[in-house]
Amino acid sequence: MNALIAESPAPSRSWRDVLIVAAGLTGTAGLLGFVTGDVLPPLAFAGGAMILAGAIRGGLALRPQPESLEFAAPDWSVTYAAIEHPSDAIAITDRAGRLVCANGRFTEWFGTSPPPRLPLAAADPARADEAARIAWRDGSALVEEVTAAAGTFSLSVERAGRGEDHLVWRLVPIVRDDPVAQAISAIGGKIGRALGRESIQAAVVAPDGHVLAANRSFAERAAGVDEAGIVGSDFVSHFEADAQQDIYFVSERGRGLPVRFLHVPISDPDDGEEIDPSICPSVFLIVDTNAGVGDARAGLPQIEALLARLPLGLGMVDRDGRFLFANSAFLRAAGHEGKQPPPYPSDLVIREDKGAFADAVRRHAQGAPTSGDVAVRLRNTPDEPVLISLAAVRGLGEGAVLLSLKDSSEETRLKHEIAQASKMQAVGQLAGGVAHDFNNVLTAIIGYCDLILMRHTPGDSDYDDIQQIKANSNRAASLTRQLLAFSRQQTLRPQVLQLPDVVAEVSTLLKRLLGEKITLEVSHDRGLGAVRADPVQLEQVLLNLAVNGRDAMADNKVPGVLKLMTRRISADQVRAMKVDFLPVGEYTALIVEDNGHGIAPELLDKIFEPFFTTKDRGKGTGLGLATVYGIVKQSGGFIFADSEQGKWTRFSIFLPVHIPDAGELAEAARERQPEVRRQKWTHGGRVLLVEDEDTVRAVAERALVRQGYEVTTASDGEEGFETLVRTYEEGGGFDLVVSDVVMPTMDGPAMAREIRAHRPELPFLFMSGYAEETLRREIDIPNMHFLPKPFSVQQIVSAVEDVLRGTAGA
Repeated sequence: MNALIAESPAPSRSWRDVLIVAAGLTGTAGLLGFVTGDVLPPLAFAGGAMILAGAIRGGLALRPQPESLEFAAPDWSVTYAAIEHPSDAIAITDRAGRLVCANGRFTEWFGTSPPPRLPLAAADPARADEAARIAWRDGSALVEEVTAAAGTFSLSVERAGRGEDHLVWRLVPIVRDDPVAQAISAIGGKIGRALGRESIQAAVVAPDGHVLAANRSFAERAAGVDEAGIVGSDFVSHFEADAQQDIYFVSERGRGLPVRFLHVPISDPDDGEEIDPSICPSVFLIVDTNAGVGDARAGLPQIEALLARLPLGLGMVDRDGRFLFANSAFLRAAGHEGKQPPPYPSDLVIREDKGAFADAVRRHAQGAPTSGDVAVRLRNTPDEPVLISLAAVRGLGEGAVLLSLKDSSEETRLKHEIAQASKMQAVGQLAGGVAHDFNNVLTAIIGYCDLILMRHTPGDSDYDDIQQIKANSNRAASLTRQLLAFSRQQTLRPQVLQLPDVVAEVSTLLKRLLGEKITLEVSHDRGLGAVRADPVQLEQVLLNLAVNGRDAMADNKVPGVLKLMTRRISADQVRAMKVDFLPVGEYTALIVEDNGHGIAPELLDKIFEPFFTTKDRGKGTGLGLATVYGIVKQSGGFIFADSEQGKWTRFSIFLPVHIPDAGELAEAARERQPEVRRQKWTHGGRVLLVEDEDTVRAVAERALVRQGYEVTTASDGEEGFETLVRTYEEGGGFDLVVSDVVMPTMDGPAMAREIRAHRPELPFLFMSGYAEETLRREIDIPNMHFLPKPFSVQQIVSAVEDVLRGTAGA
């Protein structure tokens, strides 16, 4: 389109006007000079005229100039974007009938040859020419129906443009109803799915008997495929009749229900002509012979009321896998007690099992009335697979599936307890083996450090380094004892003590451990009974519980308070507690309570398990409470955990009140005689040392030889027994046998039994990293003593001295 621009005066015309004005002024000046006869008046007139002309020109130059009227050239890409339409064909032509612009739909249907003839080439071109003439004359024209190669359209033509020199052609497709296409779309779409939900199979069948469309219910029941897989198959081939002329699905031969058909020919109901079913497609609806068509939920209240009374876990879902209902036993077994059933039963299982479970439900809902089981893992117990029984239900107006789930919570709990006991036993055995080997290494390190320190005095250049090595070795030994604590195999050194004394010893350390923001409150009952326990291990218990309490109060909005209490527990109080595993008797209780965030009820039964922790990753090992539990149980006590989430947590440790026997009273009497306690062993003795670890044997031998003992060594139990027999045969003998417990070929206990058969009076001192209590249960022989590993040089010398002096407790 050409641009329209306003014209401005030509430059040549402006100069002509100036020359005319200049000539007039010159003539006037000449005439003035001729009349006056003087030169000055003409010059003054000419100068004034020039000044006046300059002023006028300057004023005109300052006047605002009107903008020129200018139209931009048309951008046809913008026009193309404006006429683009997904369903209508639009084109623009000029007065010469040339195609100026067309949208994509026009180009697709008619090409790009100039209209108007091409769109109507299959019908009457004259009608298009007439429409164009009418549009040029009247501004618009309309043709209700025109036929072209691309279909049937309604045509509208409108005159447009600034000069009204263009025509806009618009062709809108005319769509007529197609009952067959609509039926195919409906059966394959939402209407088909709605029929399937009511246990109705539907298919659109061509006059030649081939399936044009089917709903999913028909496809899966007839051939076990989806809707697309059934299209094109022979409709009749999916059915068979028996001798009684009952019709069945071939896929359900021998196990399905008979079906009946509802036949609906497809035709235009407004046509008015008689229908010939043999030449038009049909819709077939198939239902079970004994099934009603309607809403299955109408009878659900009665069914639910019936099944809710049964102790079995029962639920029912529809053919789409949605819960219709579930009784309380089912929800309890699924870990969903007290809540509404989720929308789908697959929501109760873990993500990995959802697909298989949903497929099983769908298969039973849309097939014959069969039953089966599927193994799944529930979300609340993902480590325990359970079996859910499924049974297809017919006769409720729609396909449904009955689910059955057994409540195995008690069985699962017992399995967990057995598994936990087995795990603890395995961990204990592993810990014992590790402790034995590790304690041998530590014994050698500590022993050699002691021997080296005997040759150095404080102030020597190496003295502090050796002390540091020994200190680190002792730290390693304490780690081993902690590992053995929760497996109940650590070596305890029990003493008769008062719990307030233990609390007093550890209180200063606890205050530094808790910090300034947490208050430590200590209270004691009067008349507390003494207990027999290892004070070092009880301090470890208090430290572990205090650390847990401190961490629980880290985010407190109120000031943190940690309470340490000792209480006297009478037999009547124990009886009133009605705890089956707590024997009736007198106890002294040690109670640790904090006002932290508490423990969730479902976690209370798990907190004492090894490696279980509720702390963030990297902030807890899960051994603290397991260690506490092991120490308390090995000390003959009981521990209870109580908590109210968000408010407080309390750990109560019950230790039986110790009643001394006659032997202990006699020992206490001897301890009260200072002269007996100060008596030292003043002579040497003959010792048979049996140890399979060379370094431990060397350390022990050197330590005893330095104290004046005559030491004979052997590397295992068999060699030790042979050495003892040979020595006695040669006229010699031994005062004491010091032996390791675990050795190859013949271990320490087996060697002891062989030796006692020959020398019943010979005392034994066993060295081991295992617990003394465990060792005494396995070796029930008199005059047996125990030295725990790792030990120092002084400790083995003192132990041998005590045994030979006869003061060590047997």
